[in-house]
Amino acid sequence: MKKLSIFLSSIVVIFALAACTNNSSKSTSKKSETESAKSTKVDLNALELPQLSTDVTPDESVVLIETTAGNIKVKLFNQQAPLAVENFVTHAKEGYYNNTIFHRVINEFMIQGGDPKGNGTGGESIWKGKDTKKDNGNGFKNEISNQLYNLRGALSMANSGKDTNASQWFINQNNEDVSDGLLSEDYPAKIIKAYQNGGNPNLDGNYTVFGQVIEGMDVVDNIASQEVQANDSGEKSSPVTPVTITAMNVLQEAK
Repeated sequence: MKKLSIFLSSIVVIFALAACTNNSSKSTSKKSETESAKSTKVDLNALELPQLSTDVTPDESVVLIETTAGNIKVKLFNQQAPLAVENFVTHAKEGYYNNTIFHRVINEFMIQGGDPKGNGTGGESIWKGKDTKKDNGNGFKNEISNQLYNLRGALSMANSGKDTNASQWFINQNNEDVSDGLLSEDYPAKIIKAYQNGGNPNLDGNYTVFGQVIEGMDVVDNIASQEVQANDSGEKSSPVTPVTITAMNVLQEAK
């Protein structure tokens, strides 16, 4: 069964991040042509950018991810990514993620979890076999918003291709400055500045961002720094001693 991944081997990740840091013209924007065209039609600098604040509004949800390495609190963006948030919150409430592990870890890139099989091949959405309008058997659709980006601490859906979202997700962990070469026609000025603190702009436009860590990035960094070994595909991203998600508590549901 095909593994869900972020379509990047650790080698590709290293080159992608290095390119962003070194002003390569190839890394100026990894957004799709559709998203680039869309963003030129609006004043990006006039948009609300909810990731940039740790405050929680009534139309956002909050989930506490309890792990064996410590707790991570995330706020979720119901307005911009309603399907991804509903899927994540429902799974969390039903205990779907309890006792699962962070099965894919690449330091200075991301940490990935949400697979009940623990090897990257499992997981399904809450609509699988129930609602073909939302999940046609391959997963539910991507929700790309010009208000949300793969900044450091961003919570995003993992997939195996466009519109194949199921249960797996990742937290962007890279803390290197990747703002060089990002264009104002594609990104709000405040987002470009935020990318100075890290993240993965090369993922923008291809993965649904639906949340942001507001507490516990030290825990994310700790998980990312653990010892890893090669997985079945040869990628060195499989934790030797995996960190386990013991529980998820929904602290607030959007009104």
